[in-house]
Amino acid sequence: MDTFEFKISLQPKFPWNEILIQELTKLGFDSFVEDENGILAYIQQDIDVKKLCDKTSLSESEQKGFTFSIEKNLIPQKNWNEEWEKGFHPVQVEDYATVIAPFHKGVVIKGMEIIIQPQMSFGTGHHQTTWLMTKALFELNHIPEDVLDVGTGTGILSIVSEKLGAKRILGTDIEEWAVENAKENARRNNCNHIEVRCGDIDVVKEEKFGLILANINKNVLLSHMENYVNLLENEGMLLLSGFFVTDVGELVADAQKHGLKSFLTEEKEGWAIIGLKK
Repeated sequence: MDTFEFKISLQPKFPWNEILIQELTKLGFDSFVEDENGILAYIQQDIDVKKLCDKTSLSESEQKGFTFSIEKNLIPQKNWNEEWEKGFHPVQVEDYATVIAPFHKGVVIKGMEIIIQPQMSFGTGHHQTTWLMTKALFELNHIPEDVLDVGTGTGILSIVSEKLGAKRILGTDIEEWAVENAKENARRNNCNHIEVRCGDIDVVKEEKFGLILANINKNVLLSHMENYVNLLENEGMLLLSGFFVTDVGELVADAQKHGLKSFLTEEKEGWAIIGLKK
């Protein structure tokens, strides 16, 4: 399937970049890249620019002293892997870990080495939320033996969990190609305790976990919250990311309604992570 790229230039950029990413996610856009002028948004269906404006806060722009322009481009799927390799640079998560691709040569590794083959799956360490989740795993007092990684993408968080001592890791993803990518990356990192299933949270049945990881988006996290609680062991931990700092209050409040207590909040460039305990 072809992918459509929408290059949206914003003036001013902030806070409209954050607002638009949230709204575009609801419309089916599944990945974003920020540049100095605005955002690049990607979707695997054709959307008319006028309809896009009508369905987002772009339609209210003139009332807010805000200007924008949109350029739409068609990107054939066959170009994705090549583009990934061009733009995929090693990532350093403080001194804890270095994320590299198989084609990187001569990289100085600090901390744990994590090898991720870049595909269309989310989770290479470049995005602030993946970086935050990876850092948080290293800073937990301990890694429980049983870990659930919801929306595993490349499998990076499952891989880190196993390397930190987890004995059984279950990853899930709604995309079959992401499931295959996660399995491939697990093998690349010599991980033997990772199982990956295709599907949403409903494919996880009659199991309990000491740690649940979910780096998705706010709406999905809210819809899954009850499931997370039911799947957590007593004293189990839940790490959530994939949302903006402005969403923290709503997510923490919802988690508290389900009996969870917050023990961690951190942010990076407008994105946030929350740690919760049952």
